[in-house]
Amino acid sequence: MYKKYSIAFGAALAVSVAGVSGGAMAKVEGDTIILGSALSLTGKYSTNGFHTQKGYDFAVDRINSMGGVKVGGKSYKLAITYYDDESTPSRASQLTERLIQQDGVEYMLGPYSTTMTKAVAPVTEKFKVPMVEAEGASRSLFTQGYRYMFAVLSTSEYYLAPVLDIMADKAKAMGKNPADLRISMAFENDGFSLDVRAGVVEKAKEYGMKIVIDDKLPADLSDMSATLTKTKALKPDILLVSGHSKGAATAARQIEEMKIDVPLIAYTHCEAAKVQEKFPKSAQGVMCPTQWLSNLPKKDDYFGDAAKWNADFKRAYPEYKVVPYQTAQASAAVLVFKDAFERANSFDRDKVRDALAATDMETFYGDIKFAPEGNNIAKPMFYRQIQADASYKPIITHEDMVYPRKASY
Repeated sequence: MYKKYSIAFGAALAVSVAGVSGGAMAKVEGDTIILGSALSLTGKYSTNGFHTQKGYDFAVDRINSMGGVKVGGKSYKLAITYYDDESTPSRASQLTERLIQQDGVEYMLGPYSTTMTKAVAPVTEKFKVPMVEAEGASRSLFTQGYRYMFAVLSTSEYYLAPVLDIMADKAKAMGKNPADLRISMAFENDGFSLDVRAGVVEKAKEYGMKIVIDDKLPADLSDMSATLTKTKALKPDILLVSGHSKGAATAARQIEEMKIDVPLIAYTHCEAAKVQEKFPKSAQGVMCPTQWLSNLPKKDDYFGDAAKWNADFKRAYPEYKVVPYQTAQASAAVLVFKDAFERANSFDRDKVRDALAATDMETFYGDIKFAPEGNNIAKPMFYRQIQADASYKPIITHEDMVYPRKASY
């Protein structure tokens, strides 16, 4: 039976602790292993903050129900202490230090977003606290020499760039030169989206494609009409957008309002923003990068294959019609910690850290193996295209695409 109550930095703010009650937390309290996480439960990243939290909680519940974590011949339950970082990097850093210094937490699950992970990683590194993160994808996170941070997801330069590979193949199949394709794009001015942009720019140069619009989204991600007005006038072949969930929702809403008709549109965080439900007219035909697919032929002993994890999660959280990949990778992060504790057969932080570094496992989410820099080198990005019935179709090659997209304005 799990007890859930609220904690916040200075105030009670919709934050839950599962499996523990009262007082400061230690790394292991009785028969419970305490993990900690500062998550965006309010502010501009809150949508995905809650998706992440549900993924963590779902994995904790499943692992605990199947006997927990076995270390030193004893079984332990998992629990997570959450604080709300309010989508603010300085708060994320403060709360992570509070979890470590005041609450005694010695194993961390990552926050949501590259921005928050960049704020948290120096803290966990300073105190030599192992962190498995699922939501910080910027490649710049893995050039800092961190030894205690491990990420289950693919890095951000691969989010939208492979769309250009698919489009180049489509152009060739239609007897056209990929170099003739013209691109309009708009990106949030944060580490993740700027890395996404860098991958696109590099790939466009490879094919000789011309970038005709290269805009930054406003800080509050509430309006991209300036970019769309130019897009409507210049009529590019491809429109690319990256601005997390809020940016995806803004793009879908304004593309629909302005009736933007571009042959191919792709943006990040489609599922998390539920654009197929909220903006079905403009969402039709949109290409969506995803870290995970629910039909992947990957499996583990706790969740079964990807399809079973997806079905079980929807039963636990029936409000989800399409489960965003952020949730799946959060569950995978918890599973990685469980595996590392058991292989280390210890709660010594350095032994757990070394076990994490040696991770090489198959999960429902995909293969996970960490480079010396801490990024997952065993899993690619995937793509799905939103269909007329609001379903998501996996896209493997250009032949799987509906092109040009057929919006229902």
